[in-house]
Amino acid sequence: MPNDTRLTRRTLLAAAALFTAAARGQDASRVFRITAIPDESPTELARKAAPLVKYLEHRLGTKVEYTPVTDYAAAVEAMANQQVDLAWFGGFTFVQAQQRSGGKVIPLVQREEDEKFRSVFITTVDGIKALADLKGKTFSFGSQSSTSGHLMPRSFLLAAGVDPDRDMKRVAYSGAHDATVAAVASGKVDAGALNISVWDKLVADKKVDPAKVRVFYTTPTYFDYNWTVHAGMPAAQRERVAKAFLDLNKSTPEGREILDLQRATRFVPTRAENYKGIEAAARNAGLLK
Repeated sequence: MPNDTRLTRRTLLAAAALFTAAARGQDASRVFRITAIPDESPTELARKAAPLVKYLEHRLGTKVEYTPVTDYAAAVEAMANQQVDLAWFGGFTFVQAQQRSGGKVIPLVQREEDEKFRSVFITTVDGIKALADLKGKTFSFGSQSSTSGHLMPRSFLLAAGVDPDRDMKRVAYSGAHDATVAAVASGKVDAGALNISVWDKLVADKKVDPAKVRVFYTTPTYFDYNWTVHAGMPAAQRERVAKAFLDLNKSTPEGREILDLQRATRFVPTRAENYKGIEAAARNAGLLK
């Protein structure tokens, strides 16, 4: 009987070891997919993603792949249909994903900067000094689904008594923040709006001359970007993903590189309630049914 007991214990331990090894093998073989709204050029997005992918692979213990999408709507659909595990959304695309998924997406973290985000209005035209001066002018937003390149600039224009569709000569959508700057700089449009983070980066990298293309209005602050997962992700996995971002700091070369590329001081926890103001602005502007 004692020998049978020892045999049973050995069998159970061996089975447990095999099960654990198999589970680890499955985790290792599974691909964790991330995506991001295409608010900048594809090459810039890929450059920003590369070190983050490597870091997440180490922290999550599984292969991680960055999956580019063609437009903002594709990012929303990919998350709603669980084709990706993690998505970088703007505030408006998060609201859209929440609506599209029936409330089954969860914002995990945002940059500290996203708690008080802003948009800038830019121009090369001397006579444009305030939002009211945009009446009768040509203008470019970014993507139609962009928070900082369309929704919030439109919201502040309406609050200032300027209806872009009625009061402007022509309204265009460039598709991305850097494309908006290019359109204004080249004279294709009289003015445009984009997020302040991209603007500051373009100025710092000397890709735009602020003496020629100038900021004439900066919006009040609002909540914006976040990293979002589907509610179908197990809670333990959500916690691991969130902790990986929250642990990033500039005291290590890896952390500094990732945070600098993400234009972040650090990441902080966020929650769906932070984006109620974005949802209200979208409804008021007629961009969300």
